[in-house]
Amino acid sequence: MRSALFSAENLEKESAQPGMRLQNSKMLKIELNGEAMARVGSMVAYQGQVQFQALGSGGIGKFIKQRLTGEGVPLMKLSGHGDVFLAELAKDVHIIDLEPGDALSINGSSVLAFDSTLSYDIKMVGGAGMASSGLFNCVFSGHGRIAITTKGTPVVLNVDAPTYVDPQAAVCWSANLQTGYHRAEQLGLGTLLGRSTGEAFTMSFAGQGFVVVQPSEEPPLQGSGAQQQQQGGLLGGLLS
Repeated sequence: MRSALFSAENLEKESAQPGMRLQNSKMLKIELNGEAMARVGSMVAYQGQVQFQALGSGGIGKFIKQRLTGEGVPLMKLSGHGDVFLAELAKDVHIIDLEPGDALSINGSSVLAFDSTLSYDIKMVGGAGMASSGLFNCVFSGHGRIAITTKGTPVVLNVDAPTYVDPQAAVCWSANLQTGYHRAEQLGLGTLLGRSTGEAFTMSFAGQGFVVVQPSEEPPLQGSGAQQQQQGGLLGGLLS
């Protein structure tokens, strides 16, 4: 049987080292030898002896945070030995290595998988409380790898000058950056006539670090909890 489908670029990528690697730009492969965490529903195939365990709220503290923020990114624990392939809606997949002392603030909807050695928490984004009635993100720290997804090829902005980003397009940023959240357009004739830029709020970033921006905006959600979650696409969710 012959087909371009069977070309080398489409064949499974093999490695002698366990852990995360890209199978291609839209699929993550975890060569599992122990445990890892992944987004529920992201598994598209696996080989070997692998167990999948849906996680609960992860403790009373995280349970309370989930109820207060209206957030929720369901996780599953992968354990065993084998190869697990993960993807989400054909989004682009990127791997980030965190070193001791690093901290990454990330939209929970962009989290695909991460090493169980990483620590995470849900925190309010600085400067966002008054403007958005609460804006929350996941903050990861420790030593290990995390795989994130973007809708399209992102740009990584080096924050060496005041930087402003549509909150619905911001994927993640250095957790040490100072953030703000303010109205992007002023009340004027265009607003009175029913016209607007469509960009009611922007996020500001200052300090030393980076911001990852995707060429797409998260669609608005419906409902009280969901409405709070979609504020800027940054209500990343509780990885509980």
